[in-house]
Amino acid sequence: MQQLCQATSVLGVNNRIVCLSAACKEKKIIETPQALIYCYPLTAEIASCGFSWSLWQDFKRLSNWADVVHYQFPWPFADFLALTRQARSKPSVISYQSDIVRQKSWYRLYRPLMKCFLNKASAVVATSPKYIESSLVLNALQQDVTLIPNGIGAEPELDLYQQEIKELEKTHNKGFFLFIGVFRYYKGLVYLLEAAKITGLPLVVVGDGPERAAMARYIDEHKITNVRLLGRVSDQQKFALISLAKALVLPSSERSEAYGMVLLEAARQGTPMITTELGSGTSYINIDGETGLVVPPKNPPALAKAMEYFESHDAELDQMGRLAKERFDANFTADIMGKRYQQLYQRLSS
Repeated sequence: MQQLCQATSVLGVNNRIVCLSAACKEKKIIETPQALIYCYPLTAEIASCGFSWSLWQDFKRLSNWADVVHYQFPWPFADFLALTRQARSKPSVISYQSDIVRQKSWYRLYRPLMKCFLNKASAVVATSPKYIESSLVLNALQQDVTLIPNGIGAEPELDLYQQEIKELEKTHNKGFFLFIGVFRYYKGLVYLLEAAKITGLPLVVVGDGPERAAMARYIDEHKITNVRLLGRVSDQQKFALISLAKALVLPSSERSEAYGMVLLEAARQGTPMITTELGSGTSYINIDGETGLVVPPKNPPALAKAMEYFESHDAELDQMGRLAKERFDANFTADIMGKRYQQLYQRLSS
């Protein structure tokens, strides 16, 4: 959202963001250069979906201010807000970020509300052609889906993280494989650890999350010595690690990995990628054989084979890195995303 607001605000869009937080005991308005942020207290949370009574009360007034109301999907409470409290004269845009994958029982109850919400939208936006092709929900819509890939800002200046490169290279050398992300069930981290065990190649893992204890236990039980868990790092350290890595690996195992923003960060710095084929945006960002390699999910031997290929094909690796950077510049910058959304907003509001 920060990238979207920053990219559209310079094009004349006046942004307001609505969000929920358990830390907010009462409504707060936070002013930033890109947007006014309206933070509401969290009343309840069911199946990872937040609800707010005070936001429901205010939403008609908030939506009446806007020329276009822009929703992020999935957030079932937003569906309820749109259908019960949105000002009727206002067009709406839905950015469809992901199918609902895990909450199967709740999904059956939610589905009628979701269908009504999506079909009443003025425009539904998907972030990759792969997701438009593979999502049963998007394929069932009564209207055409608009493609606007998510984007991020320009490549950071090397001077910002030059010192971090020197420090991290002393500790980890150069040419390791790199994972960056939150340790969630769908990230496929156990398959990555198994691939690292097979290859013996150096792997640096950055992040934290619910699967950390299981990962540490797996590493200990299998006596894997070529994996380093770094925990959370600063932005400067992250940029340095991406520049030092042979490749970024995203071994996700479920379609909950709908896009993979970290892949954009790797491509932005010209680092090739190894990803899994999920029928999602990961295979739109990373083109097999062009910007990296794509392997079947939940398949440690295939993942290991891709890592070994990168280890022994330096010329191909350099070419993939260059193509990844070119593809990023042509498709995935925040400026490109912002311009496309601004044009969509303008079309709907006029």
